[in-house]
Amino acid sequence: MEESPSMRLPFYLRLTCILISVTLIILLMHEGRTIFIPLFFSVLISFMLLPLTQWLERRRLPRGAAAFISLLLFLLVIAGFLSFMGQQITDFSKDMPELGNRMQVWIQELQQWISKRYHVNYSTQISYLSRAGASIVNYISVVAQSFLLALSGFLIWTVFVFIFTFFILTHRGLLRRFMIALFKERHHTRVNEVMLQTRLLAKGYIAGLLIEMILVALINCTALLIFGVKYAILLGILAAVLNIIPYIGIYSAAALAAIITLSNSTPGDALQVIIILLIIHFIDANILMPRIVGGRVKMNPLITIVAVLTGSMLWGISGTFLFIPLAAILKIIFERVNGLEPWAILMGTDEDKKALKLKSKSRKPPGTDKPEE
Repeated sequence: MEESPSMRLPFYLRLTCILISVTLIILLMHEGRTIFIPLFFSVLISFMLLPLTQWLERRRLPRGAAAFISLLLFLLVIAGFLSFMGQQITDFSKDMPELGNRMQVWIQELQQWISKRYHVNYSTQISYLSRAGASIVNYISVVAQSFLLALSGFLIWTVFVFIFTFFILTHRGLLRRFMIALFKERHHTRVNEVMLQTRLLAKGYIAGLLIEMILVALINCTALLIFGVKYAILLGILAAVLNIIPYIGIYSAAALAAIITLSNSTPGDALQVIIILLIIHFIDANILMPRIVGGRVKMNPLITIVAVLTGSMLWGISGTFLFIPLAAILKIIFERVNGLEPWAILMGTDEDKKALKLKSKSRKPPGTDKPEE
């Protein structure tokens, strides 16, 4: 049913309503992030585990048992990865005493240099260090308390993510009927299309992240092995995992890699590792991530970057992961709602613009293909 011209609001009223609606949605997403973030993570994990759950159900397993087994296998994979990383960290811990000895030597050399350069004796330096050390200890205690609170919250949040995932997999039929019942019968076909495309893009987004992480890990490990860096596998995988976190991830990975390298090499080698990781991160951020992750959800790199920045502003680090599939879901909805196709074109790629134009033409009633004045 087309809207008659007499029912259309003036432009300034429509713009006001749009701005108010967008503001309220952003406020709701920011204030409700405690619920939305784990729920959205659960939806993505459930989409990833859905094929395995359906395969188990075809083997005549009850839906609840199939969901539980799928989730259990997912947890076992994560536990295996953490066990492998723990073994690598255990091997590195054997060099910790050597790192302590090296730091003592560097501190003594630094004290000698300060004494010769600025004529400050050792007792005065120790006095300065004692006062600075007291401030550092207080700061570390505050940071440690905040870290423990954040860690406890993260553990509770993780438990809720897996609980949500289990119930989404178990009651997915109920959720699907609920979504369809929200719309009139003539829109059921489009609703089914949106749900199907949403499931496919969620799987594509997760697959894109995994592919990106594996490629970055391989590049990191290969480059570090070529330069003869000890614990190259540990450093490469650790940097690839932390690299998924935008902005702070690569710098945290570079700092940890430098500390690990210092335990068995010179400061020059540690600086070399930092430079290698930063170069690889530059390649990943400008080539790999926009093409692999953005390509999987069929959005252009510009919209992908805007989604990452918006998610970081509203939901923090979690938003940098979740706002890319959220933006892709909006693109799918825009493609199927009359009047919103231009926004889908803006968010999409060159490959799907032609298909969108053909689709929009097929929806037009006869005699409306006249050029606009």
